[in-house]
Amino acid sequence: MAAPGARSGSLSGLLPAQTSLEYALLDAVTQEEKDSLVYQYLQKVDGREQDLSVPEFPEGLEWLNTEESISIYKDLCGKVVILDFFTYCCINCIHLLPDLHELEHTYSDKDGLLIVGVHSAKFPNEKVLDNVKSAILRYNITHPVVNDADASLWQELEVSCWPTLIILGPRGNMLFSLIGEGDREKLFLYTSIALKYYKDRGQIRDNKIGIKLYKDSLPPSPLLFPGKVTVDHVSNRLVIADTGHHRILVVWKNGQIQYSIGGPNPGRKDGIFSESTFNSPQGVAIMNNIIYVADTENHLIRKIDLEAEMVSTVAGIGIQGTDKEGGAKGEEQPISSPWDVVFGRSGSEVQKDDILWIAMAGTHQIWALLLDCSRLPKKNELKKGTCLRFAGSGNEENRNNAYPHKNLFAFGDVDGVGINAKLQHPLGVTWDKKRNLLYVADSYNHKIKLVDPKTKNCTTLAGTGDASNVIGSNFTDSAFNEPGGLCIGENGRLLYVADTNNHQIKVMDLETKTVSVLPIFRSENAAVDGPFLAEKQRTLPRLPKSAPGIRLSPVAASPGQTLQFKLRLDLPSGTKLTEGAPSCWFLSAEGNEWLLQGQIPSGEIESISNQPTISLQIPGDCLSLEAILSISVFLYYCSADGSACMMKGILFTQPLQITNTQQDYIPPVELKYIF
Repeated sequence: MAAPGARSGSLSGLLPAQTSLEYALLDAVTQEEKDSLVYQYLQKVDGREQDLSVPEFPEGLEWLNTEESISIYKDLCGKVVILDFFTYCCINCIHLLPDLHELEHTYSDKDGLLIVGVHSAKFPNEKVLDNVKSAILRYNITHPVVNDADASLWQELEVSCWPTLIILGPRGNMLFSLIGEGDREKLFLYTSIALKYYKDRGQIRDNKIGIKLYKDSLPPSPLLFPGKVTVDHVSNRLVIADTGHHRILVVWKNGQIQYSIGGPNPGRKDGIFSESTFNSPQGVAIMNNIIYVADTENHLIRKIDLEAEMVSTVAGIGIQGTDKEGGAKGEEQPISSPWDVVFGRSGSEVQKDDILWIAMAGTHQIWALLLDCSRLPKKNELKKGTCLRFAGSGNEENRNNAYPHKNLFAFGDVDGVGINAKLQHPLGVTWDKKRNLLYVADSYNHKIKLVDPKTKNCTTLAGTGDASNVIGSNFTDSAFNEPGGLCIGENGRLLYVADTNNHQIKVMDLETKTVSVLPIFRSENAAVDGPFLAEKQRTLPRLPKSAPGIRLSPVAASPGQTLQFKLRLDLPSGTKLTEGAPSCWFLSAEGNEWLLQGQIPSGEIESISNQPTISLQIPGDCLSLEAILSISVFLYYCSADGSACMMKGILFTQPLQITNTQQDYIPPVELKYIF
């Protein structure tokens, strides 16, 4: 519900005035000019006869980091509120969090500011409350978060992108919206002037909101969201990225800690072990007592020298970069959210590991850091320390040279051969040289998968598919919770798994087919604990409130005949389907469910250039001579620079007339729409 005297609105209502403001800001030179323009804009927006208001948070939603649920028009009255529409798998949403953290440190609720995260899931796994809890801990989110699993508020406001920020005034009145990442300057400008404007009018209240951090309710654990693990093949050691504790652990294979480097709080400092700090490190690689670390949220590659007991920076400048080519000396080259690292060879005459390959999550690319002077394919000789792009355009696309229409983003949990196999947000891979097999951490399916490159067959090795923490009598009875990393040890006998949301390193014996937990300890008494249980939940998406509806001309068909519907949808110029997102279609027939008996009710949209044809066979026994078939379509796509993800939906309704007159041919129905 909206405030009395206000009208509920959508983001489109903000566009005309805010667009004019943003054009004016482009011509502003001084900070005083910018401040004045925003102040005048607020006078205009605030002077409307009716506020453009947001609806109340729906009842019954699950809240985190609060003592109780929050009301926009009761608890947040008198506050400038920022609604952060996010989902925890979205790298663009993660990139926005440091800006929100800094804003919270600049202005508190006593100053009149409050940030509320509105978690609007993309994947079914992200709807589960315990998984959202884990993400809040992992990313150190300390403001209130509501789990809007069905995206109710998203749809009411006609939000279409991850991330989207909406700034509200003290009456729940919409003031600004910011779409995508990279608008830090506008975010601080709009927020600071809004606070000043409403404080000048005496409308800001300094009351505190009841914050109760979820992390404060948890028992201590030796590990917190370990992201990656690797084996030192020379010594009897493992290296663990203890991501949630912002540290790197070097442990003996009995679990006893040899070195703990960094933590427990995030930071960015080189030097001796006792002074060095990291920020949510992920990938680790070790060779000759040197560990390389993907220091993800510092946007750095760090080097740990175990003999000298020193930490240094070898790539990155400490802030997120936008360069998608590189080529500078490592410590002068900006990079973006490095997620994993592995050693490789350049193919030079001297066969040695002289390349550090980097999975650069922030730009959706593979980069290389040269550990010695060497040559990359199709590149000239490069100097030691050079950091540059190796593969990927930097845009979110579904394309490669060999298979231009290969299904790289349709997610699921299906064992099979080649592109028939489906995974859900897999975060780790490792190669078994003994058996010539690839192991995959199928993170959102809570499984470990096995891929045979000869047969291209992908099968489940371990995991029930439920997010849980079970040490079963065999692989398939054992359960994981978003495993994120894995590595092979003991000459191919053991598979070590970073079971991220269970805060454990699990050890899989590939010969006896048993699973155990590696105890992490400083003395012989400590053990790993802290599992988060979650039930598997899969719900169908709902069409956005703004989704257009197209009613098609009636079609006549007789029992047993097959109708075909060809999707012909066009995306806006300069956009691509989002890799890993669930673009899909669904059939429904409300009141005439008999029409869908035995049919395939849904499917993925693999490529905008190769859209599917949907088939429906009229049942032999029809319970009605008339019915309406509904075809719902959901498209997830990103801007060319990958700065924002969007979702659009459309509903086609097809009236059907059942007749005994058999037709020789029913032409396909084209479902056309240009977004």
